[in-house]
Amino acid sequence: MSTSPVREQSAKPLRHNDKQKIVEHYDFVSPYYQSLWGDHIHHGYWIRGDESKEQAQTQLMEHLAELANIQAGCTVLDIGCGFGGSSIYLARKYKAHATGITISPVQVDMARKAAVAAQSDARFLLMDAEALDFPQPFELLWSVESISHYHDRPRFFANAVRFLKPGGLFALTDWFKKPGLSPAQERRFIEPIERGMFIEMETMDDYESHLIASGLEIVHRQDLTLQCAKSWDLALDVLRDKSFWKLAAKMGKDFVANLQSFRAMRAGYSSGNFVYGLFTARKPFDATAK
Repeated sequence: MSTSPVREQSAKPLRHNDKQKIVEHYDFVSPYYQSLWGDHIHHGYWIRGDESKEQAQTQLMEHLAELANIQAGCTVLDIGCGFGGSSIYLARKYKAHATGITISPVQVDMARKAAVAAQSDARFLLMDAEALDFPQPFELLWSVESISHYHDRPRFFANAVRFLKPGGLFALTDWFKKPGLSPAQERRFIEPIERGMFIEMETMDDYESHLIASGLEIVHRQDLTLQCAKSWDLALDVLRDKSFWKLAAKMGKDFVANLQSFRAMRAGYSSGNFVYGLFTARKPFDATAK
């Protein structure tokens, strides 16, 4: 007699940010994302409003880099590096010694090939951000739109700070939810994004608490929602491409949910329930700090 129904009933439901699902998703879609978004897989930052998608994506990196006060030749750990765009950019513009990590083998391969093509010495490793392991600390921890994929953010920040030099900076952007949402607002605006994008969102206040608890001092906190919203006006153009829906049908319900979440992202922006935020935080020189 089969016992599979019992196992199904007792099994815990998968989290939206289940790591195996994330690996499978990015292993498959990264080449498609690169064909759509170019060298960078993240939002754009519009200053005037008439910039191209590529200009806006570069402006996001430049804005974060300026706030991080990157020095020539500094050591950078790009946590959740995608297919390497930020690491290569920082290595090229700032002569940074950049190391990028991702849990997607396909992204590691894409990033390494991109570095060779760009004649960059940025290096890329297959590594879980929640299990960082390096012999030496870095002067800058950099993470763009990755941390919301992680399971235990307080533990992640506490561990990551171990690999940041005293006086070093943690610079990040991520996806957040507006504080104080009702259960109905969570169901309508947040859960479709989390399900389709394989993430779990917290508020900016939550991240500030995590950063401070890990021993860092907040240097800069900024809500970039208005400047980044146009990214999803452009992303909705993807949904008009029938080939992607055919691809989604072939890949299964998770990929269909991913495409559907493009509309959910736009609705989150329009309703004000989704927040795109930025932090920089410094590790004190005090050796007794956490």
